[in-house]
Amino acid sequence: MKVNLLKKKSWKMRRLITILIGMAALLAAGWTIYQGTSSSETQRIGAIETGAIAPEFNAVNSAGEQVKLSDYRGKVVMINFWASWCTPCVREMPMINRIAETYQNDVETLFVNVGEAKGTIREFMEKQQFDFPVIIDVTGKISGLYRITGLPATMIVNQEGIFSHILLGELTEDIPLQQWLEETVQ
Repeated sequence: MKVNLLKKKSWKMRRLITILIGMAALLAAGWTIYQGTSSSETQRIGAIETGAIAPEFNAVNSAGEQVKLSDYRGKVVMINFWASWCTPCVREMPMINRIAETYQNDVETLFVNVGEAKGTIREFMEKQQFDFPVIIDVTGKISGLYRITGLPATMIVNQEGIFSHILLGELTEDIPLQQWLEETVQ
């Protein structure tokens, strides 16, 4: 009789555990579905596409200053990812620098060097006679966050922190970067 009672209690306990596991699975499935259909804004965070929110980053530039993307909220920001070994990057750098100087009152330009040491960057900048600060992304943390798989890459972020234009590849005279900046500034 005692053995029968223990078997019944054991069976009831297994049944309860099975029901609890089933309920947990249903809740997890419901949560997953809810997350998948939640607002489009939360889905756009972290996406690297026009209309998506640009990922926040915190870095140090070649002048030793802390740089955070959110510090420029309210301004248009042009971000250029480059490296000194990248021939298209070197070719487009004078044009981007000229455009950055032209729009310096309306646009903040952030030059992000990918994967190179501070000394290498300094030598390149001196040789090319550029004097703007460069964000040093020696570990690739920022370029990884922005899903950069090739250089150069240029992105324009509007006053609200949203990508307005993205160019993956070399900037040429045929690409209307100035027009994009003017459209975004207005």
